[in-house]
Amino acid sequence: MALMTSQDLAERLALVQGRIAAAASRVGRAPSQVSLLPVTKSRSLEAITEIVTQAGLTTLAENRPQELATKAEALTDLPVKWVLIGPLQTNKAGLVAGWANQFQALDSLRTAEVLDRRLQSLGKSLDVLIEVNTSGEVTKHGIAPDQAMALARGLADCGSLRPIGLMTVAINSPDEAAVRACFRSLRQVQTQLREASNDSRWDVLSMGMSGDYEWAIEEGSTMVRIGSAIFGPRTAV
Repeated sequence: MALMTSQDLAERLALVQGRIAAAASRVGRAPSQVSLLPVTKSRSLEAITEIVTQAGLTTLAENRPQELATKAEALTDLPVKWVLIGPLQTNKAGLVAGWANQFQALDSLRTAEVLDRRLQSLGKSLDVLIEVNTSGEVTKHGIAPDQAMALARGLADCGSLRPIGLMTVAINSPDEAAVRACFRSLRQVQTQLREASNDSRWDVLSMGMSGDYEWAIEEGSTMVRIGSAIFGPRTAV
């Protein structure tokens, strides 16, 4: 994969940030209410260093625990906070406990319990988001919307996990209404959890990627996960 120039990166990033601001403004929100989470899956250490040192973006996401741990270890000289946004097998919980600052794809109490034990052994804690499968597709990870409450209650026994919000991947479709319905479903789950817990700790809504982040922002997203729109298309290896 060819390394993007500093100008390429700056131009792509400025375009994404401009679209984030415009989408927020269309629904009366401040652009500062939406965080940009660059997804560095399959990107080189050089590209990551560039976005950190030149663009000042220091919270980055990876899909796989192994890749997250490898990059985190290689870039310990940079002030990066790492977020795992992909599924976690329990035998990889140690990688997340050791290297991640946040986990956005929590979808089972079993995973939560194993991760909690790993974190406790290290004397650490971790912000987590529950992943909800709002499209109903069997190929997607995440729990069903009506199961979120039970998982949230179960997390009360996992003292090293700090639940702060929800994440979803919308249906991959050109049908705007279908995509927006996924985002609205996540907001409904958020409302239910807030009412049940009588607090606002579920304030993070991680929804929206390169192909649909503007719709997500208009539907209430507080964090968008952007890869190719910043770094360009991935090249098959």
